[in-house]
Amino acid sequence: MTDTPKRAQRAGHGADTIYWDPAKKSFVGAVSLGHGPNGKRRRPKVYGKTKTEVRQKIRDLKKEVQTGVKAPANYTVADAVNDWLERGLKGRDEKGTIGKNRSMANKHLIPFIGKAKLKELSADDVDDWLDDRAEFLATRSLRDLLAILRRSIAHAQRRDKAARNVALLVTAPEGRPGRPSKALNLEEAKAVLIAARPSRLYAYLVLSLLSGVRTEEARPLTWDHVYLSPKDGIPPHVAVWRSVRKHGETKTRKSRRTIALPKQVVDVLEEHMRWQKQERASRGMEWSPTGRVFTTRSGEPLDAANVRRDFKAIVKKAGLKPEWTPRELRHSFVSLLSDHGIPLERIALLVGHSSQATTEAVYRKQLRPVITQGAEAMDDIFAEDQEGEDTEGQEEGDAVA
Repeated sequence: MTDTPKRAQRAGHGADTIYWDPAKKSFVGAVSLGHGPNGKRRRPKVYGKTKTEVRQKIRDLKKEVQTGVKAPANYTVADAVNDWLERGLKGRDEKGTIGKNRSMANKHLIPFIGKAKLKELSADDVDDWLDDRAEFLATRSLRDLLAILRRSIAHAQRRDKAARNVALLVTAPEGRPGRPSKALNLEEAKAVLIAARPSRLYAYLVLSLLSGVRTEEARPLTWDHVYLSPKDGIPPHVAVWRSVRKHGETKTRKSRRTIALPKQVVDVLEEHMRWQKQERASRGMEWSPTGRVFTTRSGEPLDAANVRRDFKAIVKKAGLKPEWTPRELRHSFVSLLSDHGIPLERIALLVGHSSQATTEAVYRKQLRPVITQGAEAMDDIFAEDQEGEDTEGQEEGDAVA
């Protein structure tokens, strides 16, 4: 009696099948997914070099169907990031938030993992990428990059283009030490102000250094928020209610504050106003009490690049290294007050970091309690230098006489 070979068992109706395709020189897996809305049978195919690879692709395809997510085969990490930048940040500041994220993605994300297919991206891939960037970037920058990737994949998930967010499984590594913020000491601060005296940025720097306003708060400041001669015994003050952020909001609600101005700031702003009115008149332009306090020569608002460029030249003229930035005038303000013995809670109130009710209040066009400690301290700190200049001027006058 001879044994006859068993015939290959045929797949049942509607079952998955795997077979070899000589024309494509690969294994083919046909998956049965029922029928579509038009009644046509849905039987997509996957391809692989081995049966094991095809079986895995069949499992992945079924998983996508079960979760309702059909990740495009050729949808890359770069596609996800660009989609998020274009559609996921609507209403955000194009030059601020969007510009910063786009710049970081174009420099440190897309060139390194942008070509990877999103559905094939693994946590190990993200770890390797961040570890490589850690040699060049600070820890804060690495965290920002990881946040960009996480939000990009989350945006893709909401549009059924990704099944899971592998970036959530990764922690940003420690990077290079960041550049620490610095503060000018008193002598350096005086040198910067002397060097800035002939510059149109002089009043801007005096206000920033002696009142502690942020650069983003000083640039949009308008004259109707500057009170140089208020009535009823209220000291001269400035209402810091706006910034160059989207919709003009300050950094936080706590940043909205009204602070008294030191006498030196009042004098400089009064001179700046007279000079600005003369400049407008000479150009046939009308001066407006609601106009910006600080502008370019053509009357346009200052931008961050204008300020950084001019400040760098002033710092160099003062004999300091040109690595200082305008935002460090605020750090200098805090440092000088601290050195003068002003309590920390008072400094926090002046710079808008306190939880005090007056700084938490919702923006309203009303006079708020004016915080005077900073102005009084700055008058004391810079008074000695002012007296020295007056004495020198008197001696020169006596010599001429």
